[in-house]
Order: sequence, then C-alpha cells, then structure tokens
Amino acid sequence: MKKPYIKKIGRFGGYNVFYVNGYFIRKNYDKEFTNFGSERYFKFIPKNEFWIDYENGKKEARYFIENFITIQRELKNGKSYNQAVKIANEYEKKERNKSKFLQKIKKIKQKEGILNKVYKKQLLTKYSKKIKIYSVRGDLVRSLFFIDFTEGGHDKVYTFVPKGEVWIDDDVYKKEVPYILIHELHERYLMGKGWVYDSGGIGVFSRKAEKGEKSAHFEAEKLEEYSRDHPKEVKKILIKEIKNNDSLRED
Repeated sequence: MKKPYIKKIGRFGGYNVFYVNGYFIRKNYDKEFTNFGSERYFKFIPKNEFWIDYENGKKEARYFIENFITIQRELKNGKSYNQAVKIANEYEKKERNKSKFLQKIKKIKQKEGILNKVYKKQLLTKYSKKIKIYSVRGDLVRSLFFIDFTEGGHDKVYTFVPKGEVWIDDDVYKKEVPYILIHELHERYLMGKGWVYDSGGIGVFSRKAEKGEKSAHFEAEKLEEYSRDHPKEVKKILIKEIKNNDSLRED
C-alpha cells in the first residue's frame, strides 16, 4: 500500500474503510481533510472508500464509521443529505453515551470539574497575557459537547469553550499544531473585530466565502495556508496572533 494509505480497517456497508496519513493528505492534497472523509467532499478519494486519519481516529474510528454508514443507508432510503446527517449524528451521540467513562464524567455537577477532565495542558503561556490556549481531549469534546469538533476551536464559535480560551485537539499532529493555532487565533481575532464566522453559518461545510462577505473562517484559512508554505515565519506569525487576541476588548 502506498501513501496516504496506512492500513485497511475493513469493509462496512459496501465501503472499504482505511486508516490514512492525514498529515500527508493535508500537505499534498487538501488542507481541509480532517478526521475523516469520502468522495462526497474530496474528489481524490476513490468511490466506495472511506478514509480515517490514523492519528486523529484511533480512539473514535468506530463512531466515524457508524456515522458514515448510517448516512449512506438513509440516503438510499430516500432521505435528503441534511436529514441523513441529522439521523446519523443522533445515532452517534447515543453510541458515545454508552461509554461508562463518559457517564461518570456527566455526573460531575460543576462545569469546572468537567473541564478539568477535558483539559490536557495549557500552551504558550510565556507569550500570552489574557488569551488562554489549551490542548484538550478531542474525543471527550466530541462526546460531551459537539461531535463535529475538529482540530481546534474558540469561545467566539463554540459556547462550551470558556470565555477567552482557544482549544486544540490533542490528536492533531505535532507538526501541525502551530498552523491550527494560527488559524484559530486569527479567526477569533477577526470575530472579535466584528467579522462573521462564515457567510454560510457555523456548522455549514462550504468551500469558499460568499462574494462580498467578510468571513473570519476563510481569512484564517488563507493565513494558515500561508504559514504552511512559509514555515520559517510560523513562530513570528503565531506570536503576533496571540498578541492580537490579547489586545481585544472582551465584553
């Protein structure tokens, strides 16, 4: 097997499912590939295949597979894509909730106690004065708060992220952490200046901004792409984005 394939997981619902090298894909094919993907959004993926990023999917592969196969089944049964996604997401949430570990966490009454289970480590403390950046357990974030959480996020997009915080999934490849943080920090800064997240709305998978719209998400994508192409400038850009966030007036 050649890159980006790592290992075949199996065949499910008529689809061959593979672990793939997500870092290789983002570097050579499409930086938008995250935890998983299929031909629907990524034309370089062969038909009847479902790809899961090995690094990001080791703990949650079965949830990703079940969600994907449920969508395909519901589409064949005549449901619209949005209806199929809704059904699949509800099914995935039920499956995640069967975890005894998750059930124990949900019994914690104070949000601070739950967050302490989610946090792994605070990052870049020597550069930030106000903004707090945390590495978090992405699997728990998806199980507790939002199953579509990928790579990172911040308080101006996700209500479950405490004010003044940026989160990055602990499954993100170490080499890519600076790029994702640059994206999230720049996006947060622009939203703090009044830009909308995306003209399509939060949670809408679109590949470009509507004409004339100031989309914080797509501007952040541009800066992330520039950073990936100019690795020697990454540290300078990252520190600048931290300082920009520190300068925001928070309501």
